[in-house]
Amino acid sequence: MHINRAADIALRLLMLVAARGGQHTVGELATVLNVPVGHVAKVVQRLSRLGLLETTRGRSGGVRLVPDALRTTVGQVVRAIDGTGEVVNCDAPPCPLRPDCRLRGALRRAQEAFLASLDAVVLDDLVAPAGRTGSLAVLPFPRAPDPTGAAP
Repeated sequence: MHINRAADIALRLLMLVAARGGQHTVGELATVLNVPVGHVAKVVQRLSRLGLLETTRGRSGGVRLVPDALRTTVGQVVRAIDGTGEVVNCDAPPCPLRPDCRLRGALRRAQEAFLASLDAVVLDDLVAPAGRTGSLAVLPFPRAPDPTGAAP
C-alpha cells in the first residue's frame, strides 16, 4: 500500500519532534527533514488541528509535541492525513467492469489490513531513546542566526 507525501512528512516530523523534545521552528524541521518549508508548515497546521502538536507564534515561537501524542497510532495519523478513500476509483469515470469485478473488494481488504498493521504501532514505538545508537535525537539541527548579527 502507499501513503501520500503529507502523511510521510507528518510521521517523520512527529518522530523527530518526539525524539528531540522541546520546541523547534518550522524552518529547523524543514532543514533536518530536507522538505520544503511550505510543506512542513501545512503539515504542522494539520497536526496542530488534530491535537498532536502545539504551536506558538512569534519570535520565540515554534512547534512542540503534545504529551499524549506519543500514544497515537501510526494508523490514526495516516487516516487523518490521507483520509479513508478507496485505493481505486471505480466511479469516475464509471468502470464497465464494476458489476462483476472483485478487484475493488480485494483492494479494500488489503488497505484495511495495511492500516490495521499500522494501528499496532504507536508513535512512541518509533522513537529511540536518547543516547541509543541510531537515535533520531542526535540528528543535527541548524543553528539559529544570532539576533545581534555576530558571526559564530
